[in-house]
Amino acid sequence: MKLLRQTPPEPQQLALQLDFFSSGAPSQPTVDQPAPKHVPGSGKMPQAPATELFPAPASPILSTPPASPGGTSSSSGRRRLQIGDHLLEYRLQRSKRRTIGFLIDEDGLRITAPRWVPLAEIESAIREKQRWILVKLRERRERSARRLQPQMQWCDGATLPYLGADITLRILSAQAAGIAFDAATRELAVSLPPDAGEQQLKDRVQGWLQTEAKRIFAERLPVYAERLGVVYKSFALSSATTQWGSCTADGRIRLNWRLVHFGMPMIDYVVAHELSHLREMNHSPRFWATVQSVFPEFQAAKRVLRESGPDTLPVF
Repeated sequence: MKLLRQTPPEPQQLALQLDFFSSGAPSQPTVDQPAPKHVPGSGKMPQAPATELFPAPASPILSTPPASPGGTSSSSGRRRLQIGDHLLEYRLQRSKRRTIGFLIDEDGLRITAPRWVPLAEIESAIREKQRWILVKLRERRERSARRLQPQMQWCDGATLPYLGADITLRILSAQAAGIAFDAATRELAVSLPPDAGEQQLKDRVQGWLQTEAKRIFAERLPVYAERLGVVYKSFALSSATTQWGSCTADGRIRLNWRLVHFGMPMIDYVVAHELSHLREMNHSPRFWATVQSVFPEFQAAKRVLRESGPDTLPVF
């Protein structure tokens, strides 16, 4: 069974999409902080207040070798700064920009700062943003670890995610093709001719997952439409590589079939998200209040989906 292709909405239709992962590497988390302004004659540059964006991580992220309280530099051009129990390593780049920028990429933390801002003020800004920095470094490390995991092997006994938990593939040799799921044993039995290849197995499993996705979406959409007091015109499956779902102004909903890999809270969040656009065709505070009114736990579900990239899902 071939992948269902997503067709773009007609030009006269306003459509809003719920993005998820990109087709390439995960986007690089960045944040800017205003650089402290120089006060003529004072000899000081007052620190700009920083906004705390994320809670502190539950466990240490970095190694904790002994170090002096201040920052140090290394021969490789990297700098180190002791922050509590963490020894943070970063790269400092000077530029003509007017703000202090924090960027997390494959090489860790990079800070870009105006040439006139002294190192003490930069390190002060790092300490103010330490919660955001440590969380983003942890997320980057976890994504890197997932990419190093071996890809799923399409064979008897292999596992794949379905509704938030693994199911086991059982491949049966038979003249006629067929597929059946045993909820008690959580086994998906796939019957294939003896000469069937791996792609035939993938197509059969993908077809079953798409059928399940369509069934589940058809059950959940009316539930949240009633709670929101909206009416949608139609819904269809999508296999887009950049959106979990989309909604047009005239009530046409598209939902990514790969949501069937995740638990029901994530599916319900996307359903509630898209239907909420029929009341607020934007992403304003009123829109998010609408989502929260029918799905209070949306922040947790949103975070799970945001952290789930192509490298975490089976390759068909």
